[in-house]
Amino acid sequence: MRLQRPDRLTVFCVGLAMVGLSVVLFFALADPLPAMVPLVVFASLHLFAEHHEVVLPTGQSLSAGFMLVMASVVVFAHESSPLGPVLVGMSTALYLPHLRSFEWRKIGFNLGDSGLAALAAALVYHSVPHQFTESPGGALLVAVPAALACATVNLVLLSMVIAMAYDRPLRGVFREYLDSYVQIVPFALLGVFLGLLYRDVGAAVVPLFVVPILIARQTFGASLDLRGAHEATVRTLIRALEAKDAYTAGHAERVARYAQYAGEELRFPPRRLERLRFAALMHDVGKLVVPNHLLNKPGRLTPEEFERVRSHEAVAVEILGRIDFLRPVTPSASGRFSRYEPGDDTNPVEPYIVSVADAYDAMTSTRAYRKALSQDVAFAELRDKAGTQFHPQCVEALIAAVERRGEHHGAGWEAEVHEFEVAPPEAGTGSAGLGDLDLDAGRKAASR
Repeated sequence: MRLQRPDRLTVFCVGLAMVGLSVVLFFALADPLPAMVPLVVFASLHLFAEHHEVVLPTGQSLSAGFMLVMASVVVFAHESSPLGPVLVGMSTALYLPHLRSFEWRKIGFNLGDSGLAALAAALVYHSVPHQFTESPGGALLVAVPAALACATVNLVLLSMVIAMAYDRPLRGVFREYLDSYVQIVPFALLGVFLGLLYRDVGAAVVPLFVVPILIARQTFGASLDLRGAHEATVRTLIRALEAKDAYTAGHAERVARYAQYAGEELRFPPRRLERLRFAALMHDVGKLVVPNHLLNKPGRLTPEEFERVRSHEAVAVEILGRIDFLRPVTPSASGRFSRYEPGDDTNPVEPYIVSVADAYDAMTSTRAYRKALSQDVAFAELRDKAGTQFHPQCVEALIAAVERRGEHHGAGWEAEVHEFEVAPPEAGTGSAGLGDLDLDAGRKAASR
């Protein structure tokens, strides 16, 4: 019987665990074991913090464990090896939900990842003369690069395992998780303070550690609750669109995905990517007031019908302007910046991205007035009008992102084709030439 070759995720997690255990063995053989009382205290507190984590929408978890690792780095700074902080970090492998379900890959990853991250912090902190870190000021000063070393190792390894598990680009995952790590820096500095306090007073200060752990959980939880409320608001509007016209809702989801691709290619930070996604999802929200028979009309629109359809922009601006967290994305729905003119590089780029994503989906999906075009035709048309209708950088960003992912859209690749009362023609309004994407030509021809 031929054994199945292990997948790369399994190899990575097992290899990481072995590296972590090798580090422990190396220091255990070379130097005396760390003091047991602080080791048990900080390992227990670290495990307590991990069991009071907050799970993000991305599936990543955040806890105050980082604070306990930094505190242990300070407490064990006088010892000859960094074994103490490494073992404290590795205690996360005892996370009960993983042990109960025997998720051994997660256990192995946590063992290696947390141990190596703690090792990085300890090596940086221990590289500075002990006399300098004796004072609170010196300890805090050295804690900054030590915390950055710890967070960087953890972030890189986590990004690698997520990219493997979900077959996603490593750079995109790294940027997505980077924003979360910024939030834990204050807790790293707090950990240094608590470590200094433990070093001077002893185990009597242990109850003080529980308070920041619970505060951290409350802080992260409140932030997630707010983001959840924002998501719920957007989803409610999307469901309203879907109830009115299933095609329009699906279109908004696809435009949001393409816009995010372009934003990642342009190296937007996570918060800006989130705003871009909201802008793309909401760019057609004004169509709630447009009759369905106009949205799905097979032929050309009359001038009056065309103006009626275009009125959705003003409605969208009105709706988004009344919702605080969506107010910054209103330009993407207004159409004011959607058409690129040479010299417009000082304007916000988000509306131009949404415009390109919107046009790309319009070309590569079947609509009432025309069947889907091929991806090659869509790319060619976007490039043909780059600089005169579409922002050139946004066009190339979207094309590069789609090609890099190996995705295919358009004729022959549509995942879901909406059913129309009248079968759309192979060619028609919006076919190659794309008069519907040229606003001036569209007004003259009274087409979409």
